[in-house]
Amino acid sequence: MDAMKGEGSAYDEAVRAVRGGGLDPDGAAEQLIDRMTEREILGLLDGDSPGLLLPLIPTLLGRRPFVAGAVPRLGIPGIRFSDGGRGVVIGASTAFPVTIARAATWDPSLEERVGLAIGLETRARGANYSASVCVNLLRHPGWGRAQECYGEDPVLTGMMGAALTRGVRVHVMACVKHFALNSMENERFEVDVSVDEHALHEVYLPHFKAVVDAGADSVMSAYNRVRGEYMDVNRALLTDVLRHEWGFPGFVTSDWVFGTHDAVVSLEAGMDVEMPLRLLRARDLPAALQKGDLARATVLQSARRILRTCVLHAATREPVGPTLAVIASSAHRALAHRVATESTVLLKNENVGAAPLLPLDPATGHVAVIGRLAARANLGDHGSSRVRPPSTVSPLQGLREALPFARITTTCGRNARAAAALAAAAEMAIVVVGMDQHDEGESVVTGGVDVGVLGRAFGSGPLRRLLIVLAHVAARFVRGGDRSSLDLRPSDVTLIGAVAAANPRTVVVLIGGSAILTETWRDRVPALLLAWYGGMEGGHALASVLTGSSEPGGRLPFVLPTEAAHLPPFNPAARSVVYDDKWGQRRLDREGHAPAFPFGFGLGYTTIKHRLLDHKFDDSGGNAEVLVTNTGDREGSTVVQVYAADVSIRRPVAQLLGFRKVTLQAGAETTVRVALDAGPTLQRDPATRRWSARAGDWALLVGQHSPVSWAGAARLRGTEGPGGGSVRDGLPTRDR
Repeated sequence: MDAMKGEGSAYDEAVRAVRGGGLDPDGAAEQLIDRMTEREILGLLDGDSPGLLLPLIPTLLGRRPFVAGAVPRLGIPGIRFSDGGRGVVIGASTAFPVTIARAATWDPSLEERVGLAIGLETRARGANYSASVCVNLLRHPGWGRAQECYGEDPVLTGMMGAALTRGVRVHVMACVKHFALNSMENERFEVDVSVDEHALHEVYLPHFKAVVDAGADSVMSAYNRVRGEYMDVNRALLTDVLRHEWGFPGFVTSDWVFGTHDAVVSLEAGMDVEMPLRLLRARDLPAALQKGDLARATVLQSARRILRTCVLHAATREPVGPTLAVIASSAHRALAHRVATESTVLLKNENVGAAPLLPLDPATGHVAVIGRLAARANLGDHGSSRVRPPSTVSPLQGLREALPFARITTTCGRNARAAAALAAAAEMAIVVVGMDQHDEGESVVTGGVDVGVLGRAFGSGPLRRLLIVLAHVAARFVRGGDRSSLDLRPSDVTLIGAVAAANPRTVVVLIGGSAILTETWRDRVPALLLAWYGGMEGGHALASVLTGSSEPGGRLPFVLPTEAAHLPPFNPAARSVVYDDKWGQRRLDREGHAPAFPFGFGLGYTTIKHRLLDHKFDDSGGNAEVLVTNTGDREGSTVVQVYAADVSIRRPVAQLLGFRKVTLQAGAETTVRVALDAGPTLQRDPATRRWSARAGDWALLVGQHSPVSWAGAARLRGTEGPGGGSVRDGLPTRDR
């Protein structure tokens, strides 16, 4: 049933007037407000479901939209919410690879297609609002919800998030989350993030602005505090930056239940809707308005934002929505399959004999598939973004279908000696290990919740203390949350060692949602892939990559260090943290640490050469012309990546400016134009809020991953002349 309904209603009349050009959205919002009672207007500012439904939220979220601000008398449908980042959480829907896997495609056009599919299925499920766009930066890969973000780089995150936004909002309103500086899970309700102006505006906010500029209809505020203030009451960010500096015209919702700390102050700060229940605002706003503690103008300001956005969205979309036939359709399954193949990162592919181990020799007759994750369709965490597809494909099933004439033997690997014996008897061994929902993900029960939102009886006293203690205790036993280690489970490492010793033709497939350290075992195996949580078609996609029917198209959206100490400190129990501009690949660059695999890295089944031909660049951006040649003997893809750095310092820190994915036939070459974002080379003056060129001797380099050397780089500012480098066989070289 479509969310936009009620023929002949005041709301439908307003939508038709806007669609026909007889009324603008602001005027339509005013007309509706004029016909609403005070109670109905206040009802726009929180969820419609009673607080007693709190324990049922996980169940209900998978069955129906959560509604806020519906006014049946006037036909106003309200905000009809659905998550999620990897597909629609209502009913049985298409499960795409998780967000960080899609970041590894480095393909905004493909991500926009995913957004179109998610938006279409969201509307088919009766929702008109999707919180599917998560652009929090991956500060540290130990973050439990790393799988829901686009990685560590602001430019990559901004471009991919903007693409998803454009796709989603073709059919439903798009919400971006979690604003802002949300990148740890276990203490997300309590942690206070300290950040200076430089890091805030030049590192942690640009990708949010990119999504706002792409047309995001709504923003979800985060649970955490920034500079001592919870985000729902953080006027400096919600109003001064988001609305005044960026010009955001849409509405802001809270993160759910425990994301609202003061009914009145949050409204005054710019948080429009308390989601998803009738809690603080239902209790406090009527009295505050009556007493004069809350200005009516403040209430009307939020009401206008909500109604204006909803009416504009309805007026610019098809009046009749899709049927349920679009859900998990053959087209969407095919898209999920393609995204999974395009996201798979080939990290290592050494010769075994005369040729690289992958792709598999078509004549291979006996394959051992080993590991506790081999026979599981491992889709990701079981929190608010969980999708329940009508069918799934495990790695083992995918390989069996792709190799119908091969003998495939398998074991879960619990007994490493037995697994080694199985591997020794096979021509090739494939070990599937990594993470699941028990190792990482959203922590559904988290200590530190402000239980006062549940009612005055919980505001103080023994009941409050009891619930807080119970929440902290329960948090120790629930699955998910931040990772305690970046390593594999010890049993997985033991298994890899045993299998690799028994069979030199061993492939390791890693499943997970962010960086997994490989230093203690990767030299033992000739081939290594990162397959993420690959969605409902993940097993088919992995098999197609292993057999060579598809290219491993993924590139790392984060750096893979040799040890965790090279990354920023990460304490999942921290109540206060400092976020600076030293994280990920940039921290390794600054401190002189070589990575195991750099940001942007990934191999294919062919060899690609890049050469920078020309570039134009100023403080508003620019473009680079790059000659790309496939020097191998089969079709393949590459991601042309353009970086800049201040080469006047001893250790230049690479800044991604732009990228473009391209596929070439064997022996073919083409010239591609890469759009460049000037943002990483600019600085913001906190006093004037104006941006200007950052000081330094800036140079530009093109390659297939973050540069290891700046020799031969082209001058970005002040000096003309093309230059750059190329990459052959995944190893950086320089054109002379």
